[in-house]
Amino acid sequence: MRLIAALVLAFALTLPAAPWGSRPVQAQAADPQILEIATRNGVHIFAVELAVTPDQQSRGLMFRKELPEGRGMLFNFGRDQEVTMWMKDTLIPLDMIFIRADGRIHRIAEYTEPHSLRPISSGGPVVAVLEVIGGTARKLGLAVGDRVAHPMFNVRR
Repeated sequence: MRLIAALVLAFALTLPAAPWGSRPVQAQAADPQILEIATRNGVHIFAVELAVTPDQQSRGLMFRKELPEGRGMLFNFGRDQEVTMWMKDTLIPLDMIFIRADGRIHRIAEYTEPHSLRPISSGGPVVAVLEVIGGTARKLGLAVGDRVAHPMFNVRR
């Protein structure tokens, strides 16, 4: 499985850069990393940008005009905590996947409304949020309890 993930990432990095809005390239997060979600339907692989610093987290996916399928942004909050997100200056609908420290999906907020100031709560302590293009969770059959694999999660093998 790791070989497949490495091949997918290698392929993704050879593609031309996506036209993700008006922000200059240097404002984007570092090179994407691989994240896997194991569901009843199989394993789904994403190339994700990390949002770790307060500046990266406050900017998130704002001002981007599109987000290709299979791409996303992973917000790492460093410790379990109640998290509230919003969609101010976000131009596209997103699915927000709230993830516990053990790598299990805690909650999914589907098709969040662009430009909305309405708070979107994790509904309990989480360590991360994965944002992907709206409709992804339903399309792939993602569900609460599914396991997310990425080096930031405390997962027993």
